[in-house]
Amino acid sequence: MTRYNLAELLEGSAARHPERTAIVLGDTRLSYAQVDAAAAQVAHLLVERGVRPGDKVALSMPNLPYFTIAYFGILKAGATVVPLNVLLKAREVTYHLEDSDARAYIAFEGSPELPIGDAARAAAAQVPGVELLIVDPAAELPWAGRPYSFETVATDEDDTAVILYTSGTTGRPKGAELRHRNMRDNVRIDEALFGASADRPDTYLCVLPLFHSFGQTVIQNGALAYGGTIVMLPRFEPTAALRLMAKERVTFFGGVPTMYWALLGALDDSVDVAALARELRIAVSGGSALPREVHRAFRERFGVTILEGYGLSETSPVASFAVLGEEPRVGSIGVPVPGVEMRLVEPDWSDAQGGPDTIGEIAVRGHNVMKGYFRRPEATDEVIRDGWFRTGDLARKDADGYYYIVDRAKDMIIRGGFNVYPREIEELLMEHPAVSLVAVVGVAHPSHGEEIKAVVVRRPGAAVTEDELVAWSKERLAAYKYPRVVEFADALPMTSTGKILKREIG
Repeated sequence: MTRYNLAELLEGSAARHPERTAIVLGDTRLSYAQVDAAAAQVAHLLVERGVRPGDKVALSMPNLPYFTIAYFGILKAGATVVPLNVLLKAREVTYHLEDSDARAYIAFEGSPELPIGDAARAAAAQVPGVELLIVDPAAELPWAGRPYSFETVATDEDDTAVILYTSGTTGRPKGAELRHRNMRDNVRIDEALFGASADRPDTYLCVLPLFHSFGQTVIQNGALAYGGTIVMLPRFEPTAALRLMAKERVTFFGGVPTMYWALLGALDDSVDVAALARELRIAVSGGSALPREVHRAFRERFGVTILEGYGLSETSPVASFAVLGEEPRVGSIGVPVPGVEMRLVEPDWSDAQGGPDTIGEIAVRGHNVMKGYFRRPEATDEVIRDGWFRTGDLARKDADGYYYIVDRAKDMIIRGGFNVYPREIEELLMEHPAVSLVAVVGVAHPSHGEEIKAVVVRRPGAAVTEDELVAWSKERLAAYKYPRVVEFADALPMTSTGKILKREIG
């Protein structure tokens, strides 16, 4: 048995650099010593309220210092953090509290536009035994007055540190149990992936939701492990993000493709791109495929090549990444990260047969793979075998071992017996000068099974018709691939993490 508690990420940096700035929010600047002390107060409060090691504590909090403070306070108490999407309604929160067997629930009061506290109170009233703790900046904090030090509970590295709920695109959300060592080891690889160093700490812009695996591990935990600074922006708005990057001299930006697309669209004469480019050291992207045009434009404007990676909640999350220092292969998710293996499999778990570029489903094995889905052994057995986790993502691997996502297995369109991968069509349509953003989906067809439909957001001031885009695509794609249906929209539906919600497009 190896003792390790993920709270040591914060505690170690607080011991080494107590006065270094850990978190910035507006004019508020909190040192490592202050964040660690506040987390100790949270731990005292939880223990007072009956939380014991191994208990689950839910957390609904926007990108505010309170998230990080509560997160590490829960860990210090030896409990398991259950971060919840702040957009969930009361009925959905109730489900998560019940499903996770939560003992306590820390929720932000919120605002009329985002009434997190109202949803929390309504949900907690439906779940007996849940201790609700509301964090309201206008009132005294629930943990105020507690001691600033706490003896962190010794947990085993295989104990569950965090339960992250999947997005629930198929069925109800499931909780991925991530061990303390899963989360720790997924941060330890940052030195190899990003050149992270405690001797030269980065300043991270935190726009990815912290309740999501990408923001939580790569931004929050990655920054704290190496003594970096987290600059929080509770709600992503591209102009505000650019200004904050300049003001705080951000060196590390992590985002999803739609964020990069929005940043490029917000550039104007008021933005000193040269100054931003001088500071920005690393830009990383994940969550979905990065269009080639966005890749090219960002490198042209900022002088930084976006490094693409791949992962899921179930893999803590990082599984593969572009290789730092190498000329990136645009469109590739890179190679497996240190300590992780990847392979392509058929539906029966056998290796995908064929040479380079054969398509199969990605399976992952290594230090990052979850313990399983909480209280769902059957669902766990469906996706984990002999330590391998099958992801549901289709990919190909080139002769040099670089992986390329083709599509989600569930997003693949079968038209007239032919497999059609939406990403290929989206990449092509993004090359059209009138197209700003696009999503391709399959819609029911009486004879072909499915037909290909593209929903397009035009560039400002651009004029293009459905017939023109269909004809343009027909010239460049095989007959079974080009979209027969094109619809135009002012915007595409997206998740809180910036992923396009294809299930809402039909």
